[in-house]
Amino acid sequence: MEFLAGVAVLALFAVLSEYRFRKSDYLIVYETKAGLATRKGRLYPRHFSLPIRRTTHSMQLTVDASAKGSLEIRVKIGLTVAASPDHLSALIRAGGWNADAVARAAKDMEAHFQGFVKSHTEQYEIEALSLEKIREHLNEKIPMSKTSLGLEVISLTILSFEPVNQQISEALRQQEHARILEQTESLNQRARVAAAKAKLKADEEIALLENELELKKHHLRKGQLERESALANIRVDEDLKQSRKKLEFDKAELDVLRSSPELLMLTPQAARLAEASQGLKNARTIVSLSPQDLSQGSELLGTLQKILLSAIDSYRTEAKKAKAKRPVE
Repeated sequence: MEFLAGVAVLALFAVLSEYRFRKSDYLIVYETKAGLATRKGRLYPRHFSLPIRRTTHSMQLTVDASAKGSLEIRVKIGLTVAASPDHLSALIRAGGWNADAVARAAKDMEAHFQGFVKSHTEQYEIEALSLEKIREHLNEKIPMSKTSLGLEVISLTILSFEPVNQQISEALRQQEHARILEQTESLNQRARVAAAKAKLKADEEIALLENELELKKHHLRKGQLERESALANIRVDEDLKQSRKKLEFDKAELDVLRSSPELLMLTPQAARLAEASQGLKNARTIVSLSPQDLSQGSELLGTLQKILLSAIDSYRTEAKKAKAKRPVE
């Protein structure tokens, strides 16, 4: 009985010493018949498993390369890598069955990137090289490193790129300075041209709008003149109608006076002549028609006398005609 208890204690001690709890930032790698795989459970046997940290590993490398003409340049690169779960076999092959396999594989990646940079810069003149071109070339090579080293590149930064020779570096800086000034001046001139074109276009639009406004004003004035002309024509027509009516009335009045001259005494004109005769010197009365008074009167009174005499003669003539037509008894 004591033997069994001792065996159980030994077995429990062996289990506790062999199994470990998996941390969330670790990949637990173990070997299978098909290759390598990762454990998903919380417990794992430490002697049959390899814990690899999933955290990132950063590094900075300086590459001494050369451009065409054997001009030496220096490129500084910043890399951040991590283990790729899909390429564990390549990672173990590059870094070994070791907990620091990522760091070991990263050293191989440094060598690969140095070769990539050198092979790229040797193909171009130093003026044609730039940070952007080097970065684009390295981004194209990243999938190759991933499959061969089992590392996934999290970030890639070209920290600096400059010639080793200070004179060449200064010449390139001056050239870049001149290029920037030229580009700035070109942009300024294009901006001036664009502003001039915009102003010209705005002036044309304003002129068109002003022309349209003048045309609208002309049409409005024309319409107003047409309405005023129509109203003036209506007034003239009304005045002509009134004048015709007045002429017809005066004609009818003259016809009546011509047929009956005695009615002249009842007209306002005769009354005004009588009033005017009262103001004559030694005037006695408007109805005094004796020859002695006429010599002292005015022409106005003579005119009135002629009218009255004519009316009396006309009346007598009419009376005689009526009497002649009357039948004899």
